[in-house]
Amino acid sequence: MVSEKSAIVSRSGKFRLRNVLVVPFVLQILAAVGCVGYLSYRNGEQIVNDIVNQLRQEVSGRVYERVQTYLEDPPLVNQINYDALRLGVLNFDDLEQARPYFWKQVLQFNSIGYAGIANEKGQYLRVGWVNRLVGLEQPQLAQQLIPGSGDLIFYNLDADGNPTKIDKTTPNYDVRTRPFYRVVVEKKQAAWSEVYINFGYGTLQINASLPYYDAKGQLIGLLTCQMGLDQIRHFLQTLRVGNSGQVFIIEPQGELIATSVKEQPLSVGTGKDTKRIKAQESSNPLMRQSVFELLDRFKRLEDIHQTVQLDFKLNGERQFIQVSPLTDKYGLNWLIVVVVPEADFMAQIYANSRHTILLCIVALVVSVGVGIFTASWITRPLNQIAQASQYLAGGALNQNVDSSRIWEIETLTNSFNSMARQQQESFETLEDKVKERTSELATATKQIAALNQRLKAENLRMSSELDMLKQMQQLILPKPAELAAIEDLDIAGFMEPASEVGGDYYDVLCTNGVVTICIGDVTGHGLESGILMVMTQAAVRTLQEMQESNPVRFLDTLNRTLYKNVQRMNSDKNMTLALLNYADRTISISGQHEETIVVRKGGQIQRIDTINLGFPLGLDEDISDWISHVLVDLEPGDGVVLYTDGIPEARNIHKNFYGMGRLCEVVSQNWHLSAEQIKEAAIDDWRQFIGEQKVFDDITLLVIKKTD
Repeated sequence: MVSEKSAIVSRSGKFRLRNVLVVPFVLQILAAVGCVGYLSYRNGEQIVNDIVNQLRQEVSGRVYERVQTYLEDPPLVNQINYDALRLGVLNFDDLEQARPYFWKQVLQFNSIGYAGIANEKGQYLRVGWVNRLVGLEQPQLAQQLIPGSGDLIFYNLDADGNPTKIDKTTPNYDVRTRPFYRVVVEKKQAAWSEVYINFGYGTLQINASLPYYDAKGQLIGLLTCQMGLDQIRHFLQTLRVGNSGQVFIIEPQGELIATSVKEQPLSVGTGKDTKRIKAQESSNPLMRQSVFELLDRFKRLEDIHQTVQLDFKLNGERQFIQVSPLTDKYGLNWLIVVVVPEADFMAQIYANSRHTILLCIVALVVSVGVGIFTASWITRPLNQIAQASQYLAGGALNQNVDSSRIWEIETLTNSFNSMARQQQESFETLEDKVKERTSELATATKQIAALNQRLKAENLRMSSELDMLKQMQQLILPKPAELAAIEDLDIAGFMEPASEVGGDYYDVLCTNGVVTICIGDVTGHGLESGILMVMTQAAVRTLQEMQESNPVRFLDTLNRTLYKNVQRMNSDKNMTLALLNYADRTISISGQHEETIVVRKGGQIQRIDTINLGFPLGLDEDISDWISHVLVDLEPGDGVVLYTDGIPEARNIHKNFYGMGRLCEVVSQNWHLSAEQIKEAAIDDWRQFIGEQKVFDDITLLVIKKTD
């Protein structure tokens, strides 16, 4: 046995294996990778910043120049007509003589819609188009020549600008009450009107007006010129801002003027209920967050008087933004916003990363060369130990290995020699140890068997409970007889869980002529999801029997009920839910769920996004501020299709999604059939698509069709 003093002395002049192997490799690799990686990162960051700055400035400049070009024509046309009045070509006392003159003028200026003239007597005449870019609209003459207030008469025009027949009339029309007339009366100079919605076409328009005063300073009348803003939007949609960047124009309160995003509407609603959309209320996350960042920085968009550049993060990715004011002497005040994601320019960073990897490989090769040399020095004594181990395994127990200058290997040598001695001694007591271990193993085997029996019993109990809950789910679904008893509606439903107990929910209830339709999706599957689904059905039935028709109170009460039960269960479950109330040919849609598919009689599809109509249930105690609703009128043959995400998000063996497009196409093609046949066609197409692929999510489909 070696004494402690001898052991200490024997360590002098030895080296630790960790130091011999780790230190040279770590120092070399860290030095090479650290220097190259740092330089590559700094260079790539600078390149991205330079490219983005240039792109923002170039795009903003192009938009500014093009929009200015569009906005110059209406004031120019008014000025030309102003000069014509002074020369006697036009006359406020004889507006009819302006018709051929305006006709030639609108043909020369393609960017304007119509040119018009009005006097202080209330007489008014205009020639041109309401929405020229549509292409299908026929040019018209609109005139009201009775002093005071009379009918505004619209005449269709032939190719030479001559009126042919009366198309329509607007009774009691007084031009002096119109916004484009009042704005110049108030400002007493040339001015733009507010941007307004053309309810006939759902497009944005603006008027430039120029007042005309006599020598005494009395207002005689005005000249006006209308321009549609669609041409600005079409221009923005031709721009390429990186791969996914955006450019949009807004007013100081955030109302959208135009955007490069083709799917982004500028207004919402139909007919007289149409209203403009603000950028901060857009469903596009990049546009919405960009305006929120500007509001957070400046508090009011009106305070932006010069070009500003800043950046922010969206979903962990950096976004670059530039906002530039667009103003003119006629009172126009718009903002041009350019947003560029940093990810669009990461290709340069990736190129630098490849260079870094190449340098790392070079460093690795050098390190391996050094490692081979170091390893060869270490493996000599280790080979001796390996050879002695083979002899020991062959039965030669009297092995002894010489010591090494490396401290760890010397420790391993001493341990090996000690093990060889102990190996010989262990053979003498081996039989007793085997018996002892055999007894312990038998005891452990009995314990495992007992645990297996308990586990089987527990599994049988759980299976029975889950089967009972599954039966409860099926029992509370609406019966075909209930659906058939509902007047005016043909309804068919389908639900299939992905596991024993699903988290999907739907119900159709009818009380006093009001049909309440619900569809929801609980997160996850299993017992908790199934219980939450059953609780939801009971709460919805209670609220419907109480004849609660207000969607805000209905969903808020339902949410509070589920939230408190989820808290009591110590669960993290929640659910999305759409609530539809139908009565008198109108269906109200509220609550946050998947898109609602509205199908018209001919199979035309309208998809309604419910993201802004509610909030997931069970997440927060009070969601009343998030709840809204949309009204949809249903004519005979129209209807609604509801679903859960298990249908569009299902994949086939090729990992392709079924998708909303395919679901809408199947529904549209089979809409002439009954609700049951439409449902069967959609489910059959879905099953054919997924084939033998396993279903991982619950699926629910509900078809509601208004009968003739």
